Amino acid sequence: MDTIIFEGLGISVDVPADGVLFSIGSLSVRWYAFMIAIGMILAAVYGFRMMKRYKVNEDKFLNAIIGGVIGGILGARLYYVAFSWETYKDNPISILYIWEGGLAIYGGIIGALLVGGIIAALQKLCVKDCFDIASMGFLIGQCLGRWGNFFNREAFGGNTTLPWGMTSNKIQNELLALKLSGADVDPALPVHPTFLYESLWCLLGFVLLHFLIAKRRVFKGQVILSYCIWYGVGRFVFEGLRTDSLMIGTFRVSQLLSLALVIFGIVFYIVGLARSKNHPIEQPAGEAIATAPVESPEEVKPEEAETETVEEVKVEEVTETEAVEEVKTEETSEPEAVEEVKTEEGTTTEEAE
Repeated sequence: MDTIIFEGLGISVDVPADGVLFSIGSLSVRWYAFMIAIGMILAAVYGFRMMKRYKVNEDKFLNAIIGGVIGGILGARLYYVAFSWETYKDNPISILYIWEGGLAIYGGIIGALLVGGIIAALQKLCVKDCFDIASMGFLIGQCLGRWGNFFNREAFGGNTTLPWGMTSNKIQNELLALKLSGADVDPALPVHPTFLYESLWCLLGFVLLHFLIAKRRVFKGQVILSYCIWYGVGRFVFEGLRTDSLMIGTFRVSQLLSLALVIFGIVFYIVGLARSKNHPIEQPAGEAIATAPVESPEEVKPEEAETETVEEVKVEEVTETEAVEEVKTEETSEPEAVEEVKTEEGTTTEEAE
């Protein structure tokens, strides 16, 4: 066992040194995998609720989810390996040992969106709707998945004197190795629990995006773009605190990608808002009244105008019918007049006789 200590808060938690939650024979289930699985299940439950709201076919989207999960795992691993090739080049088979760690969240997001998006498109689903649903699932999964880092005692930051600073035997050993390699760290001091920062950031983001964006979006793709901005900002800050960042030269890969993600999100969010003025999306039943613009008394809806036109046509038809009946009445009156004339002539003849 290893003990994670939050000295300033007076909290200590014993966790398995090997990160294993339980074992069945030779099969071991690790805390990291367990937390990710719980996150995926909750994300799926939420996703099915939003499918009904966005009118997305559940069976087809389920196929996209399955493909997205596979793509996410492959993407997360390949992304990590690509920026840590020195670790794997002498033993390439170890790339397959994902249970030993080495998954990058950005790679997972890219892989999930790429594979899931392709499957959604092949099944004639609206990819933007699918991405909007998936992005909320990402926040749920990341919020819980980061606690897998807690049990593994990884993804922590540099030293801090803040009361929530954490430490453990494993953390101290890794800090010692970093110090020996020239890093400016002190193994005896607590470190930033960056896993906790990101978990809380994702939780807050989920709540805000759900109530402010997902339930009342004005254009398709608004939720995924909001996710890009929100997560990108948070990850840029938290990545700057970490001691295990993937690097390109002197730059942190995740910070560069976060910056690009934020810029991308802002630009296309503005474009989406501009286009939504001319092409608003249909609001779910029960909310259209709240979001519909108020019309002035002088304005007439196209439907009302069409109804009035139909009524006018009906009135004209009735008038024509009445006119026809009048003509028939006149025609009926003429024979009667003729008979009256004949009767008068007959009477006159009798008198003459």
